[in-house]
Amino acid sequence: MKKLPLGLQNFRKIIEGDYVYVDKTHYVYDIINNESYYFLSRPRRFGKSLFLDTVSEAFSGDKEVFKGLYIYNTDYTFDKHPVIRLDMCKIANKTPELLERSLAEELQKRILSEGFSIASKIPSGIFIGLIEALYEKYQQRVVVLIDEYDKPILDHLTNIETAEANRQVLRGFYGILKSMDPYLRLTFITGVSKFTKTSIFSELNNLLDITLTEEYANICGIAVADLSKYFSEHIDNLATLNNFKNYKNLHNEILSWYDGYSWDGCTRVINPFSLLTFFIQKRFASFWYASGTPKFIIDLIKKDPEVYINLKGMAMTELMLDFADFSALEVEPLLFQSGYLTVKEIIFKPGAADYVLGLPNFEVNEAINLIFGQGRN
Repeated sequence: MKKLPLGLQNFRKIIEGDYVYVDKTHYVYDIINNESYYFLSRPRRFGKSLFLDTVSEAFSGDKEVFKGLYIYNTDYTFDKHPVIRLDMCKIANKTPELLERSLAEELQKRILSEGFSIASKIPSGIFIGLIEALYEKYQQRVVVLIDEYDKPILDHLTNIETAEANRQVLRGFYGILKSMDPYLRLTFITGVSKFTKTSIFSELNNLLDITLTEEYANICGIAVADLSKYFSEHIDNLATLNNFKNYKNLHNEILSWYDGYSWDGCTRVINPFSLLTFFIQKRFASFWYASGTPKFIIDLIKKDPEVYINLKGMAMTELMLDFADFSALEVEPLLFQSGYLTVKEIIFKPGAADYVLGLPNFEVNEAINLIFGQGRN
C-alpha cells in the first residue's frame, strides 16, 4: 500500500518515495504546449504548490521521473529549461520595505548559485537581470513559477495601508514579466484571491485566467473517480476497523464529508488535505478548517452575519467573484475564493453567466456553523 503524501509538495520526493500521486500530468502537458501565461486561483491546501513543482520537474530534463504517468508517453521532448520558482509564503512582508528587501534577497540566492553579478538593488531590476542572465547562460527560454502571489496582501487585509503598499510593490515586480516575453517559455502564477488583471496584473494583461475554465476544473484536488483508483486499499483498510463498521458505504461517507468542490458547476473534486488527513488519523473531522482559517475571513463573516442566511443558492457573475478594492471587501467573493463556497451550477444567459454558489460538503458546513455560532444543523 502506497504511503500518503500529507504535507508533501515535492513531486520528485513523492514519486521516488512511493507515495500516492494522483496523475495531473495531462494538465502539465496541455499547459506547456498551449498558452504562455497562466493564472490559477484555488483555496489553500488544494495542491497548487505540488502542481507547480510538477511543472518545474517537467522542465528539468529528466523524463524518467515521469515514467508511468500520462506525459511520459506523449510527444513532449522534456528539454531542459532554467526555472525561477518563487514561493511568496517564504517572503517576509510585514512592511513594504521588508517585502522589497526579502524579494531581493530571495533572487540574490539564485544569482549567487548561478555565478552571476547583477548591479540592480531593486527587486524588479534584479528579476529582469536574472531572467536575461539565465537565458544567455543556458540558451533556453526561462520558466517563471510564482506560488501564492497574493500572500503579502492577504496577510494585511485588516490593515489597508500596508496591504495597499504591498500591492504597489507586487504590481511593479510582476509587471516586468510582459516585457520579458522574448526570454520566457512559460509563466504560471497561483494564489487564493483573484486580484488578477485589475489591481496587481494590470501591466501583465496577457495572463490567461483558468480558474473557472471547464478544461482545468480538476487541475487541483482529487476527482471522485480517482478516489477509488488511487485510494481503494486505504478505504478497504479503514472499513475493517471497528469505528467504521457502522458505515454501509464508507466511500460515499467520505464524499459527503470532503467532496463537492467545483469551479465549472459539473466536475466535483475532493479536498486533498482533508482526505489524506482522514486516512492518517482514521476519523472524520473538519481537518481543513482546523488547519488555519485566515483571521480576516472570520472577522468579515462576523461583521455581516446576515450572509449566513443566503449562503445556499446565491448567484453571482464572474466579475462579482473577483475583488480588487481592499477598502470595501465583500464576504461572498472571499468565501468562494477561500473555499467556503463553491460553484453548484452555472446558468448561461446572454452576456455574463450566473454562478450559483453553495456549501461544498459537510466539513465546510460544520466550519461555517462554528464561525457563525449557529450550532450544528
